[in-house]
Amino acid sequence: MLTEERYQEILAAVNDRKSITVIELTKLLNASESTVRRDLLALDRMGKLNRVHGGATSLEMTSANKDLDMDVKYSMNMGEKRVIAAYAASLVERDDFVYVDAGSTSELFCDMVGETSATYVTNSIVNANRLLARGCHTLVLGGEVKFSTKAIVGPEAVECLSRFHFTKGFWGTNGAGPDQGFTTPDINEAEIKRISMSRCRARYVLCDSSKFNQISPVSFAAFEDATIITAGTPDRRLLSYRNIVVASERNNR
Repeated sequence: MLTEERYQEILAAVNDRKSITVIELTKLLNASESTVRRDLLALDRMGKLNRVHGGATSLEMTSANKDLDMDVKYSMNMGEKRVIAAYAASLVERDDFVYVDAGSTSELFCDMVGETSATYVTNSIVNANRLLARGCHTLVLGGEVKFSTKAIVGPEAVECLSRFHFTKGFWGTNGAGPDQGFTTPDINEAEIKRISMSRCRARYVLCDSSKFNQISPVSFAAFEDATIITAGTPDRRLLSYRNIVVASERNNR
């Protein structure tokens, strides 16, 4: 296949699927990984697509390759995040054993929980302090504290998670979409998210509408692996997915 023909095939696949991996393109084009990576680099330089770690995304998608500091996150989409957090907090029942991921929306969730008979486990020292202020029985994972998100990561945190069986869990995400699933920039934080999800019966991802059609380097779950709680107006193409709940001020009353 000529170079220009490969370019056309790649662009058609990326624009149709919105994101695609190098491995998928090697099968589609019957080409080597080195050839595909070289083509993606060329197309990225031409401004035809976004080259990301392990593949490419369409120009309709935004690449989020770095975690923002929490002070920046606190200023973004706070209206939606409050609605999402209030709805999520209403789902906690008496005697639940709840996992709470680090993140700006989960911090609001901790401020809004009303069920103090439940037990809460978190990988965030900020979340722990907020839960304690509500009078909640709170456990914190051991491990390294990541500076930008205040999340606890590392092998000690993984070891802690291996002992737990959660009834409900609530996670943040940097990006969300049907093809790439839920993504985050940091591989260590992604591992904590992935393992904690695997230890949980009912899984909820707290996702304001700006996170849809964004992609970060590391996937931690498939799009169908959790109920997505959002607010605002998600992409209309996503509303056909039955695992998306659009929260509002009305259903929080």
